[in-house]
Amino acid sequence: MINFHKYHGAGNDFIMINNLDNSIFLTPEDISLYCDRNFGIGADGIILLEPSTSADCFMNYYNSDGSIAQMCGNGARCTAKFYLKETGKDIKEINLETRAGIKNIKVNEDDTYSVDMGAPMFESNDFPSGNLKLEDFDFNCVSMGNPHAVTIVEDLGKIDLKTIGPKIENNDNFPNKINVEFVEKIMPDYYKVKVWERGCGVTLACGTGACAVFSILNKITNFDKEITLEFPGGKLYLSKNEQDHVILRGPATFVFKGEI
Repeated sequence: MINFHKYHGAGNDFIMINNLDNSIFLTPEDISLYCDRNFGIGADGIILLEPSTSADCFMNYYNSDGSIAQMCGNGARCTAKFYLKETGKDIKEINLETRAGIKNIKVNEDDTYSVDMGAPMFESNDFPSGNLKLEDFDFNCVSMGNPHAVTIVEDLGKIDLKTIGPKIENNDNFPNKINVEFVEKIMPDYYKVKVWERGCGVTLACGTGACAVFSILNKITNFDKEITLEFPGGKLYLSKNEQDHVILRGPATFVFKGEI
């Protein structure tokens, strides 16, 4: 039997497994089954908490289809909280190793977690540079350790995400597929976002997606304060530091635990 904990960050949910002793191995088929919302536990992905030689711990993250994921901002916050709970450490800052590098995470007084997600990259082998016209939408691309295509729309309610999402994800412009975000401006510091995640489909929120949206908007607006992005699953808060790194702040919520 394997003990697991269920966590979510703004509705983006994960099966968390303590693998600090490196005793657990899951196949892509295992992961896909456990993440199935009808025949398994149900989640957007699985995170194995594992040891690291260069940080406090390693976030070994897999998408719900069993594919390897480079980075997940919501998952990073949940991993930080899970690590502190599993180890019993009373610290306010941890360094988390991910496939996209080491991320510094701070525990805030309001029980949110702030992740230094690093600097956005607007040039990548994962996507063409510049504006892309796809399916009648104007997309701009950015990488936050994984690739994102972002477009601003007038009315988010008119977006049929289940139809348009996979068309953009699997477009030939993206050799490794891509995450997709649709954004509607509500106020100068408040936006609504819907996301289609590569390897997952529709999710209630996406941490790296939030950072991608902030990065594209920041090129236009050059924000000087924290802004709010409202996803279907909740709100995430974005800002930048002196090094122009994107700072992702948001909750990490324990839901339940069990055995598989």
